[in-house]
Parts: sequence; C-alpha cells; structure tokens
Amino acid sequence: MALAIIDDLLAIVVIAIFYTDNLSAVALALAALGVLGLVVLNRYDVRSPAAYVILGIFTWVCVLKSGVHATLAGVAVGLAIPMTRHDGESLLEHTEHAPWVSYAIVPAFALANANVSLHGLSLSNLTGSIPLGIIAGLFFGKQLGVFLFSLGAITMGAAEMPGRTTLAQLYGATILTGIGFTMSLFIGTLAFDDEAIMVQVRLGVLIASLLSGVVAVAILVLVDRSKVVVPSQAGE
Repeated sequence: MALAIIDDLLAIVVIAIFYTDNLSAVALALAALGVLGLVVLNRYDVRSPAAYVILGIFTWVCVLKSGVHATLAGVAVGLAIPMTRHDGESLLEHTEHAPWVSYAIVPAFALANANVSLHGLSLSNLTGSIPLGIIAGLFFGKQLGVFLFSLGAITMGAAEMPGRTTLAQLYGATILTGIGFTMSLFIGTLAFDDEAIMVQVRLGVLIASLLSGVVAVAILVLVDRSKVVVPSQAGE
C-alpha cells in the first residue's frame, strides 16, 4: 500500500513540474496560507471534517488559479488529516472509509480519467511509438527504477529489507508498480489533446498494466519463501 501511495504521489509531482501553466505568485501565496491552516488543524488534532473540507476547497481553488495542477491540493489535504486515534479510529481512517469517498469521489475520479473507449483501434496503433513507449516505461522502466533504488537504499543502510522477504519477492513487488490506471491516463490527457493519440495512450497503459500484473503474480507465486531469506535488523 505504501509503495502504491508513494508511486501516485511521485506521479503528482511529475504533473506539477511538467504540466504547470504560468504561475501566479498571489494565488500561490494564498494556497500556502491554506496549507498552513491545514497544518494548524492537524497540530491541534481538530476532529471536524467540515474544517478540512472548507480549507481544502479554499486551497484547491488557490492552487488551481496559481497555474500549478490542483491535484497537489488534494495531497496537502490528505496529509493534513490527523491519524491520532480516538475511540479506536482516526479521522483519516474515518474519512477513507466514508461512503461518500468510496462510492462517489474515488469512482468519479477514476471514471473521469479512464474513458477507455478503444474506438478506431488497429494493429498499427499497437506498434506505434506512443503505446510501445508507454509499455516500455511502465513495465520495464518502473520495475527497474524502483528495484534499483530500493536495493541501493538497503545496501547503503538507509532502509531495511522487510523481515522474511527475499530479493526475488522484492523484485516481484516492484513489477506491480507498472500497473497504471488513473494517474497514467490522467497524465496522458494532460500531454495529448488528439483523441486518436489518446486511444494509443489508453492501449499502452492497459497492456502495460496487464503485463505487469501477470508477470508480478507469476514471479511472486513461483518464488519459494523457504529459500535464502534476508532478516530485518529488528529480528522480524
């Protein structure tokens, strides 16, 4: 779950850096005030969802008007909601499991960015540079990047291998990062306006996701957990 969340957060950073229009300093300053207000709410463990909704909407509008992609405002609001448990549940957990989030906001975001119509698809679309590039980036690029970065962090002592986990299992998990849906398609809609090209983008994302899922599951199922295990320093 942490890997999937961080993966999406980095995708949002890519959106903010490469798909940002002309910046408005005033709007950015107001957005910063909104984020500061969210931090204050978090520090004082404010439990009212309405407070975060109001400040969240204010921050979202300011970020939208600033020229930076407004998706970042959603990240700020999510990070600000307290994780302190009261009566066995934190406000963050309560919000994540709320019906209006599970059955309204998340599906609306997914469906708005999916639009997976493949009308006009042909074999030439599959062999085009755009779908092949997307497949190479999602399937090969992401697994190699995440695996090598993780292996480097473990080797340098910046991170620990989870207890009872092998390198083969770690590699199988990194292949799962090639599964792209909402964020991959979202970036595609920002990069291209031509519907014919978007068909190729959707095709590339879907094929790369399917390939990543199948290969990852195959590796994780075939890996024998009884082989050489790298124990964590915590002795798990």
